[in-house]
Amino acid sequence: MNQSVDPGDTVVDATVGNGHDTVYLAKLVGPSGHVYGFDIQKTAIEHTQQALQAERLDHQVTLTHAGHETVAQVLPEATTVKCAIFNLGYLPGGDKTIITKPTTTLAAIQALEARLATNGVIILLVYAGHPGGDKEAQAVLDHMTQLDQHQFQVLQYGFINQVHTPPYLLAIQKR
Repeated sequence: MNQSVDPGDTVVDATVGNGHDTVYLAKLVGPSGHVYGFDIQKTAIEHTQQALQAERLDHQVTLTHAGHETVAQVLPEATTVKCAIFNLGYLPGGDKTIITKPTTTLAAIQALEARLATNGVIILLVYAGHPGGDKEAQAVLDHMTQLDQHQFQVLQYGFINQVHTPPYLLAIQKR
């Protein structure tokens, strides 16, 4: 990420979770940049807000207590995004029945693809080992294999010799 994100950029944390990625992104974009963060769980928004305040980074972050599928409505019109991060699945330490879903994740990915800067990236950490995770993972893979190779490069990176369905990384880079 730090190779793709510069001070002053606009970035998205599509699933803020416990706030670690949001804080990291806020540091990368600096005071002249902006982070938009989304989560459907109020606890996640609260933990992230506390983490940002502890680092004095809350002024450059907009947190939205809504699903990432609202990204197109929340981002100001004509905003170009340099990087977006997704951690699919459920909130670590949270309610494992509240999970990301194929339809909302695909809506968010497509909205971000339309706003992605040249050489910008969308990074997804895909956890497919929980109930419902396999359906979301397949929907995301199906979408990504259909992307025009002249517009986007897509990378898949993951362990192939591990048990218990290890997570893997997907990255979309706009050409």
